[in-house]
Amino acid sequence: MSIALQVENLNTFYGKSHILQGIGLEVREGEIVALLGRNGAGKSTTLKSVCGALRPAQGAIRFRGKDIAGWPAFRAAQEGLLLVPEDRGIFGLLTVEENLRISQRKGSPWSLKDIYRMFPRLEERRRNNGGQLSGGEQQMLSIARALLNHPRLLMLDEPVEGLAPVIVDEIVNQVLEIKQRGIPILIVEQNLAVCAKIADRNYIIELGKIAYHADAVTFANDDEARDRYLGVKAD
Repeated sequence: MSIALQVENLNTFYGKSHILQGIGLEVREGEIVALLGRNGAGKSTTLKSVCGALRPAQGAIRFRGKDIAGWPAFRAAQEGLLLVPEDRGIFGLLTVEENLRISQRKGSPWSLKDIYRMFPRLEERRRNNGGQLSGGEQQMLSIARALLNHPRLLMLDEPVEGLAPVIVDEIVNQVLEIKQRGIPILIVEQNLAVCAKIADRNYIIELGKIAYHADAVTFANDDEARDRYLGVKAD
């Protein structure tokens, strides 16, 4: 399986604070990789550093064979490396359909028809303004916009945080369908039950460094690691 994204020795600062201290990870074509860790460990900073929203001080970022370290976010997005941020970033005064149409890139394999089939709630609310949507609907809209922008790798930052269980199940199914369409995914998520359903491999960040890496089966059976790094004890 070829490697879609490879990150080596990534170091990022906020001012004088050294947040990422040599992060290394990879995402292979056709898989979902979960990035786990306690609050403040550096998960979101990793995603932002990879896509160019933050400029890393050091490290290599190779995306589909190209060295993109230091690229601005718009250029990384043009290559198909897309981040769905935790704050969702939708336009509240535009309708759902307007949010979608302004995101559609020429040549994208995803059409508005595809989006409405995958996200029927968005079709039902296509004439509603983005600010009128529930949190779960806003999250779906944010993911849908990224799809219309022709992603070759999708990064999701806490996509189910604070959402009702029925909405979480919908988004899990939608993420799995995106994977089936051939798009690799790097996801930051605190919900271990969600990760167990979707992730092929798991990385854990602790204090700005990768402290643990395992495939899904190994991680599911590693009670000690979950307790040590995440504070989650086995039942």
